[in-house]
Formats: sequence, structure tokens, C-alpha cells
Amino acid sequence: MSKEKVSRRDFVNIAWGVMGAAALAELSFVGLKFLSPRVTEGEFGGEFNLGPYEDFPVGSVTPVEAGRFYLVRLEDGGLLAIYRRCTHLGCAVPFDQASGQFVCPCHGSVFTNEGEVLNQPAPRPLDLFALSINDAGEIVVDTGAPIERDHTSPEDIVYV
Repeated sequence: MSKEKVSRRDFVNIAWGVMGAAALAELSFVGLKFLSPRVTEGEFGGEFNLGPYEDFPVGSVTPVEAGRFYLVRLEDGGLLAIYRRCTHLGCAVPFDQASGQFVCPCHGSVFTNEGEVLNQPAPRPLDLFALSINDAGEIVVDTGAPIERDHTSPEDIVYV
């Protein structure tokens, strides 16, 4: 059995190669971790369990600050999760209780409680978030991806 000796130069080259591969693997892991979304329940980008739908009176608009949306319970009992970002330039749109409308403070866009444009410059209705009712009768809103719409539609409304 013959033993080949590894030269000092070959050993250093192998060591540098192993350390370089380890550094590349670590940087790749850190980069992927940095770029991957951090979705946590109860934080924007995750799901919000708002509890039983009976807790929200008919005709109410309830802000959910952490989720950046409003839960709207329409007069007919339907539900909408409306993103509070204006479709014009992205300003936060508050709900005006006195007028029963969403009024953008930046450029004067006005929206109905269903998010339909009443006064421009907003080019389209307010975006929505996916809303569902789980088996326990609780409202669950997924803020992972806003639903863009170019018009309001009865299909947008979720009924129990």
C-alpha cells in the first residue's frame, strides 16, 4: 500500500476551497433568509383571526390597525376586508364616520364603504384582502396579497 504525500501547496489549496464553499453556503443561507417573507399570524402580511362575525354589527366599519385594513359589515350582512391604501398614490385612507365614506386626505379621493370610487383622482376602487369564515364562525383575513380590482362587484362580498 503506497501513501501519496500531499504537498503543502495542495493542502492550502484544498483548505481554501473548503473554506470558500462554506462561506458561499453561509452567505446563500443568510441571503435566502433575508429575502424570504416573515409571515406571522396577527401581523401585516399574515392572517388575522378577528373572532366571531356576530361581534361586528351590521353597517359597521372596524379598523384593524395591525393589518392595515378595515373590516366592513354591510347593511345586508356581507363582509369586506378593505385595504386602507389609496389606489392613487398609496396614502392611508381613513374612514369618515360622519359621511360614511373613505376620504383620502392627500388628494381628495372619496370611496364608498364598499371601496368604490366616488371622487377621483383614484383610478380604481380600494383593494381587498381575502376574507373567509372558518368552521367556528370566525372571520379570517389574509393580508398576504392585496386583491386589485378595476370595479366593484357583488362577488367581492363574503356572506355567512
